[in-house]
Amino acid sequence: MRLSPDQLIFWQHGFFKLNGTIVFTWGLMFVLAVGSKLITRKLSTDLKRSRWQNLLEIVVTGIEKQISDVGLKHPEKYIGFLGTLFLFVALAALCTVIPGYEPPTGSLSTTAALALCVFVAVPLFGIEEQGFLGYLASYTKPTIIMLPFNIISELSRTLALAVRLFGNMMSGAMIIAILLTITPFIFPIVMTLLGLLTGMVQAYIFSILAAVYIAAATRSRKPKPAPAPAA
Repeated sequence: MRLSPDQLIFWQHGFFKLNGTIVFTWGLMFVLAVGSKLITRKLSTDLKRSRWQNLLEIVVTGIEKQISDVGLKHPEKYIGFLGTLFLFVALAALCTVIPGYEPPTGSLSTTAALALCVFVAVPLFGIEEQGFLGYLASYTKPTIIMLPFNIISELSRTLALAVRLFGNMMSGAMIIAILLTITPFIFPIVMTLLGLLTGMVQAYIFSILAAVYIAAATRSRKPKPAPAPAA
């Protein structure tokens, strides 16, 4: 039994290898890219719209609302990044019903790459909103003593994002694989459905945590206005 799609080797030449993680990751990216192109090529503003456009509008509107609820102003500014994260992790979980497919999120290398994307995006959005010096100053709030702790927090939460997603996705795949070998067919089907639900929840949690981190980095710290003098 494989513990990770990294162990599924499709091609190898010396040090270079093409494993399941790479193949399934690029496959998901291809599906997302081609699917978005096909859905958005004939968008309509009329009352009569295609089912795919209606589905797209529901997904985009839902993601924008969640971003706005987190506290980020102008959610359309962040939907490209946060929406892609959510759709990638969600699609990785939904495709588990395909025979022979193994979710790339069951590999620590994939979840680490996703967490690194968040790690890089947070300061970029923060610098864009507050300026370079303003963002660096946020590491010394409320006092300069907090500087090393804030830096450690940045690193530890990135590691936590990667390990949390990896652990949940890999454990679900392992449980299904074990049940297929020791139980009748019907029970693993139920567990697969529960795994799909778990995957969607993990996609939601991952994207919401990324939004929370970005919201914290872009939060402006303007001083409160002085009270007006009494007449």
